[in-house]
Amino acid sequence: FRSKEDLGALVTLEMGKILAEGGGEVQEMIDICDFAVGLSRQLYGLTMNSERPGHRMYEQWHPLGTIGIITAFNFPVAVWAWNAAIAMICGDSSIWKPASKVPLCGIACMNIIHPILEKNNVPKGVVNLVIGPGRTVGEQMLNDNRVKMVSFTGSCKRGRHVSEVVNARFGR
Repeated sequence: FRSKEDLGALVTLEMGKILAEGGGEVQEMIDICDFAVGLSRQLYGLTMNSERPGHRMYEQWHPLGTIGIITAFNFPVAVWAWNAAIAMICGDSSIWKPASKVPLCGIACMNIIHPILEKNNVPKGVVNLVIGPGRTVGEQMLNDNRVKMVSFTGSCKRGRHVSEVVNARFGR
């Protein structure tokens, strides 16, 4: 996409990856978007036989609602894209809280994706960004019942905390 080199350079500047790795991370974003578009045509469920006469069992997918995405500094754009692209095709909105060390990458991604979504008639508010420290903004996301699922990337210590808080409110 047109912004690939610029976003890769920003990843390099803000996070410290070499330019090839910054560009590679942006390529991962592109690849997951292509994958998600294809997957959107395959969200069908199984139909299975039932042991009860005259009955059938089937899977049916329903959107969860709002998904929280909390990402680490060492993958400032790819991990967000992995989550947001799949959430969108499943009918879920997302709120992304990038690591506090790489806020410009998050802002740049929003400036890239929002015009694309608008052009394709995706309602406003499907993809969102919030920037702030994990101790305040992140904790709010973890404790908010409206955030049905939280995807967290970071340390094992913080991951245990995320799991405990989200599970305590029966979130995913």
